[in-house]
Amino acid sequence: MSELYDVAAIGNAIVDVIAPCTDDFLAQNGLTKGAMMLVDPDQSASLYSRMAQAVEASGGSAANTIAGLASFGGRGAFMGKVADDQLGRVFAHDMRAIGARFENAPLAGGPATAVSMINVTPDGQRTMCTYLGASVEFTDDDVDQAVVEASRIVYLEGYLFDAEAARRAFAKAAALAHGSGRMIALTLSDSFVVERHRAALLGFIKGQVDLLFANEAELKALFETERFDDALHQLRPHVKIAAVTRSEKGSVVIDHGQRLTIDPVPVEKVVDTTGAGDQYAAGFMFGLSRNRPLHQCGKLASLAAAEVISHYGPRPAVSLAELAASKGY
Repeated sequence: MSELYDVAAIGNAIVDVIAPCTDDFLAQNGLTKGAMMLVDPDQSASLYSRMAQAVEASGGSAANTIAGLASFGGRGAFMGKVADDQLGRVFAHDMRAIGARFENAPLAGGPATAVSMINVTPDGQRTMCTYLGASVEFTDDDVDQAVVEASRIVYLEGYLFDAEAARRAFAKAAALAHGSGRMIALTLSDSFVVERHRAALLGFIKGQVDLLFANEAELKALFETERFDDALHQLRPHVKIAAVTRSEKGSVVIDHGQRLTIDPVPVEKVVDTTGAGDQYAAGFMFGLSRNRPLHQCGKLASLAAAEVISHYGPRPAVSLAELAASKGY
């Protein structure tokens, strides 16, 4: 089958509710700054009642990445599960409005569409409390074989490792992708995800993953070390390519064992770090899907991450294609 998509992503379909907060607010509500915790519907509603005025936006890590890819001019597809409710319809509309394929049937008669309460402190750090709702009902039956086989890169969201059915979906997607000569990419998503599923993640990375995305904390958690270079050394034999973000230090890309350092793109003011890793992955995979050298992929990735942390919300506020062109990327 001819290639139709640059990236097909599988992830949690979530609507984000984003509001500013103080460090005291986090402490008063027992929240760990910068982390993602899972909550039930009652906890989610209770937290929402205490949050400041919020902005609602379609989110979900892998879906945000597809939005970034589309902003660069790439062709993307997303697979995830929403409920047959108002938020589910909003999510589906938003994905299709950016030009991405999203055709999974909504869940009827089950839990509501997933929602993430995101509180952002003045330093731009986001703290997420996520009710996974319908998103965890995604199964291997929801993996579209034709889409996987028609995508240059199949991108999997680590957050989905919290659901056993989703792991089976990952296995199916990986088998289909590799059977068609496609690349499997995985993002670790969150240090707590790594700590909950370290053994399963390591096994999947060693056996199935061609391209790994992580931040420094996630990588160190994966290999249970406080030394970044040690974690990087342990990762090298297991993936062809890895891209590891290090906040203000930029990022490090591993290419078949060789190390490249990518400088960060300066940001005048960090407003909200929600979506930084998602957009980094978008820029990197857009470049890779267009056969750009890896250092150029890294530059596109850093540019996208810098754009999204300069405003509220997890998706680009401007055309990343035009922004890249203006910078000579």
